[in-house]
Amino acid sequence: MELLQHADTVERLLKGRQLDGYEIMVSQSRDLSIEAKGGKVDAFRCAEPFGVAVRIQRGEGLGFSFSTTLDPEALARMVDGAIVAAEMQTPDPCNVLPLASAAPYPELAGIYDAALPGIPEQEKIARVLDLERLVLSRDHRLKRVRKCSYGESLSSLLIRNSHGLNAGYHGSYVSCSVSAVAEADGDAEIGWDFDFSHRFSGIDLDRIADGASRKATSLLGARPIPTMRSQVVLDNRVATQLLEILAPSFLAENVQKGKSLLGGRMGERLFSGLVTVRDNGLLPGGMGSAPCDGEGVSQQDTRLVAGGVLEGFLFDSYWGKRVGSASTGNAVRNGVKGPPRMGVHNLFIEPGETSAEALLAGVEKGVLITEVMGMHTANPISGDFSVGAAGFYLEGGAIVHPVKGIAIAGNLLDLFGGVDMVASDLRFFGSVGSPALRIGELDVSGI
Repeated sequence: MELLQHADTVERLLKGRQLDGYEIMVSQSRDLSIEAKGGKVDAFRCAEPFGVAVRIQRGEGLGFSFSTTLDPEALARMVDGAIVAAEMQTPDPCNVLPLASAAPYPELAGIYDAALPGIPEQEKIARVLDLERLVLSRDHRLKRVRKCSYGESLSSLLIRNSHGLNAGYHGSYVSCSVSAVAEADGDAEIGWDFDFSHRFSGIDLDRIADGASRKATSLLGARPIPTMRSQVVLDNRVATQLLEILAPSFLAENVQKGKSLLGGRMGERLFSGLVTVRDNGLLPGGMGSAPCDGEGVSQQDTRLVAGGVLEGFLFDSYWGKRVGSASTGNAVRNGVKGPPRMGVHNLFIEPGETSAEALLAGVEKGVLITEVMGMHTANPISGDFSVGAAGFYLEGGAIVHPVKGIAIAGNLLDLFGGVDMVASDLRFFGSVGSPALRIGELDVSGI
């Protein structure tokens, strides 16, 4: 109700102005973060950001401005600023505000935990302290926790425009993570894991503790291996990191600007026939799931790659207008301080029917990669990458010993084109996810 009243206040300021269109967005949230170390709370932060933003259309110009207060003078300056920005902008016929849809917004169950506001803060503090205790109890080689954290956000969003569009929803997000250090025989390794959910009860502390402790202890005693070209298994986290590098290539903006690895290749088989990629903004439990995007357009499930063939790209209203395509509901916002931009919601490779362990079978000589370093150096436009890695040496379909001090190199399209097995263990790390993948051949640099 409060958001509606705030939108009404801004709309009254817009009435009577000579405008060709307007959009109002009101957003508020309550964000909490807790960190623990050594059995004590190390940090406790709580914030309640609020803001209102407008986009105003004058002719073919679209101006943006925002305010973090409802002070009448500040709101008036916001409106005046957006009008001036629209008038100063280079005219562009693709500057449009979305029309209201006759179809109702999709109903998404479970994206808001109504019980979360009533859970005492002491219970949330206990959760992060429990996580630290659990991970240290898993193995005597786990000596300390570098960081253990709990985070939550309760948010409300309202978008209204002059074309009759009215969209809004409440959402919640809860996460826990831990980074632990294992030591043995002069060697030290770090293991990290996390979990997220829309519900407080959806976080599995035991799973996080097991994952972090296993990753830290399993790499103790790792050593280099000789350089080779071999089969490589990527665990779901590493596969997700590689898909994240490819993600911008699915955005229509990058395609039109010549910054996409996939531009001009619609209908081509660019990936293995085992690979299907979707961006599903309605995925149950997905971090990016919501009824509408940052412009108030309904989010949807968009198939981008089917059986290895590139089928489509992602659009917002501007880039859809520019190429004559409907928006796929892929406008995103990072708060009220910037206009909508293009982004993915829940981008993922569809899982197969094989267990992650089964991917190792049949690897006569190869590597299981569980960690990569320097992924930010990969080139998203050319697709070339060369990154440090760690994991396990495989022989005869079994793990022989942990390895580190190696690197993997290649091209993203060659890598995804070389997938010969897809596991069933799809997992999201933020807004992107993947199951484990087996690659037929990849360059592995060692000693």
